[in-house]
Amino acid sequence: MMHSHMTTIGDIAQVFDGPHATPKKITSGPYFLSISSLEKGRLDLTKSAFLSEEDFKKWTKRVTPKEGDLLFSYETRLGEAALMPAGVKACLGRRMGLLRFNKDKVIPEYVLYAYLSPAFQQTIKANTLTGATVDRLSISEFPDFPIRIPPLEEQEKVANLLRSIDKKIELNNLINAELEAMAKTLYDYWFVHFDFPDINGKPYKSSGGKMVYNPIVKRKIPEGWEVSRVGAVTKTELGGTPSTKVEGYWKNADIPWLSSGETASFPVVSSEKMVTQSGIDNSAATLLPKGTVVISIVRYIRPSILGLEAATNQSVIGIKENEKLRSSFIYPYFSNEVPRLMGLRSGAQQPHINKGTIDESPMVIPSSNILDNYYKIADPLYKKIINLAFQNNKLTKLRDWILPMLMNGQITVR
Repeated sequence: MMHSHMTTIGDIAQVFDGPHATPKKITSGPYFLSISSLEKGRLDLTKSAFLSEEDFKKWTKRVTPKEGDLLFSYETRLGEAALMPAGVKACLGRRMGLLRFNKDKVIPEYVLYAYLSPAFQQTIKANTLTGATVDRLSISEFPDFPIRIPPLEEQEKVANLLRSIDKKIELNNLINAELEAMAKTLYDYWFVHFDFPDINGKPYKSSGGKMVYNPIVKRKIPEGWEVSRVGAVTKTELGGTPSTKVEGYWKNADIPWLSSGETASFPVVSSEKMVTQSGIDNSAATLLPKGTVVISIVRYIRPSILGLEAATNQSVIGIKENEKLRSSFIYPYFSNEVPRLMGLRSGAQQPHINKGTIDESPMVIPSSNILDNYYKIADPLYKKIINLAFQNNKLTKLRDWILPMLMNGQITVR
């Protein structure tokens, strides 16, 4: 590690502490910032409460957070930090500290990246006081913490590079949220409201297209469509866990293996754990092709689409695509079914449904030509969503790999 440009927090900033009391919470007003709002270098104000004007005046006598201040947690959630945005009227929260920078010495964004970098996170760990109740940092010792701060010019270049990666990730997330909303609207319009274009290009049901009552789904569906069960029209697979006692199932593994929590990310483009082919061969797990819809069946019932080949544990079911039914139809179907499936869970410790519940789910099957027309529009949307998710995965890995090296001066930006 290169020790050039080492300095201390106290040399670049003043350290302030938040109030040690909790004000009366009200429904609107200035923000009373919460440490749970600090998440991965961002400030999420939806997780902060409000406080009254009089409390605000009382609690901001020592310091009022302003743009460019760094907010950090010194009790629980240690290591989390974010910069104060412009135009937000707020008061420091409990267990929250603030760094006000000497702007002649530092660029706030650079310090945020330095704060979140492995080197400074290590400093935080080394100075953590493990108490009877919670882990904390001594706010009075904070000014002595070492931090590497290069000349302003280098700070500027590094901050710009990392900021541009973060901006690109953020933009991709926004685009994906829009694309997902469009895809959902399309599915609902065609297959919930039955207003797919008829032969004249008019919305089918609204234009008087013939509807027939179906007793299974207890509603009218377009003439010529059928109702079946998910298990009868698709192949569903329940996952499994290879024995953790056998090293050969987990060592040097390269096949993604998903837990139920990981279906919360849409689409699935990475996994925490990997398994080997022999692990799959010697357990109930199955290798699911990419494009498979996966759904968690324990606690939260959440569907997603696999952007990569993967196996899953026994809390996840894979619903495979086939000639007629593709993920762009199966995934929004299950997204709409979530409330019904959540209501069918049983078990006190771990509320769950079983594979049978998925297999028995009634599905309205459109005629083939309608499905073909739908796929022409829907498939490219889902493909774009998956591509952008992979791009973000790569960008995040790049940023996490490059950050420590930029921060300790191993590499520099020209």
